[in-house]
Amino acid sequence: MNRDRSSEVLIRHLLRPQWPFVLMAMTALVFAATPLMYAQSANPLEGDARAIRGGAGLFRAQCATCHGADAKGISSIDAPDLTQIWSQRSLSAAAVFEIIRHGIPGSIMPPHSLTDTENWMLVAYLQSVAEAGVIGLPPGDLAAGRRAFIENCSSCHRAHGVGEGLGPNLSAMTSQRSLESLVASVRDPDALVGRGFKLVRLRASEDEEITGLIKSEDAFSMQLQDDKGRLRSVNKSELQMVERLSGSLMPEFARSQLSDQRLFDIFNFLQNGAQS
Repeated sequence: MNRDRSSEVLIRHLLRPQWPFVLMAMTALVFAATPLMYAQSANPLEGDARAIRGGAGLFRAQCATCHGADAKGISSIDAPDLTQIWSQRSLSAAAVFEIIRHGIPGSIMPPHSLTDTENWMLVAYLQSVAEAGVIGLPPGDLAAGRRAFIENCSSCHRAHGVGEGLGPNLSAMTSQRSLESLVASVRDPDALVGRGFKLVRLRASEDEEITGLIKSEDAFSMQLQDDKGRLRSVNKSELQMVERLSGSLMPEFARSQLSDQRLFDIFNFLQNGAQS
């Protein structure tokens, strides 16, 4: 009996110091077996059909109110088009993950208390609806497209070293927007006005009225680019009138003015003009 009891005490004594190491080893195994999703730079659920379906449901519940059911944004509240965040801002999956989790301070974008898996599902959905640019661009005449761009677009837009900078630079536009979206922006420019290109009319005094594009704004001041391309900063307290216009500064181009083929020529110049 005493020998058995002594053996038992010895065994307990030998085992006791080992438990911290055993627990550490078990913890290491658990962490090795569990994906550290939060720390990854790539989305582990990208392209997963079930994750995308789940992410779509999360998007409808959490995001569609501000970003629209199609994820293309709601311009009246400055909620951006999320189908273009990958191409226009070159964000990584991890960066989008962080934005969803922590929100954007000073904006209407709040933080979200989703699990890591739910967060990656939402990112997977946004990746699935991303616009990767023009696919299957109809053939066009590059030289004719350059001439048409200069004639119709260059007074406001710049591309491949040609034109002015009032509107967005179009050099990489065919890699950022779908063909349908580009055509719509020419035929109906008022349909979607991007952030940084909202039109405003101000009256600073009886003799001065300014029309331009809002570039940034806070509670006290507004910075804009006027219709002559000059950057202006104004104090709101000194303004007699602020009229926010719903339309775009860009004119509408009907087919009678700019045919589909000529438009395709311009898109070919935008896509390949750097090589000409």
